[in-house]
Amino acid sequence: MTRTLLVLACLAAILLCFAGMWLGWRNRGRRQADLPPLPSLPHRLSDPRLAPLSGIYIGTTYARSWQDRVVARGLGLRATASVTLHDEGLLIEREGAEPVFLPLGDVLSARLEPALAGKVVGEGGLMVINWRLGETELDTGLRADDKTEYPQWVRAINERAMV
Repeated sequence: MTRTLLVLACLAAILLCFAGMWLGWRNRGRRQADLPPLPSLPHRLSDPRLAPLSGIYIGTTYARSWQDRVVARGLGLRATASVTLHDEGLLIEREGAEPVFLPLGDVLSARLEPALAGKVVGEGGLMVINWRLGETELDTGLRADDKTEYPQWVRAINERAMV
């Protein structure tokens, strides 16, 4: 009897934890509902300026607030991704999620960071793109499969951005 009650208490605690996480995620999305819609993907894109960069889309946060994840507009979930740089902007194609298009006029800069959205990987382990959605400045993080590509990507983005 005691063992059964202990197991039931543990299961109840686990369920409460999951319910709390779900409610927190949902409430965060509601608080961020005033963010404008994401830019739509152009009907036609120019040829990519660099070979696609494959890796992991880490997430998007409010600028310079590396733990304040944005969950609205589908920006909150990590996913395998491929990034291409076009004359029109950056295209982030994510597995299991809608693509994110960042028009070049909204991209402010790119840099290397050790952490974003709760993911800490060490010095220069993430490429972070600083961009504007309406009046809100955001940071989007990517962890490339091949980190040796970071310098050319950061340089190419910063040359085309409003740096």
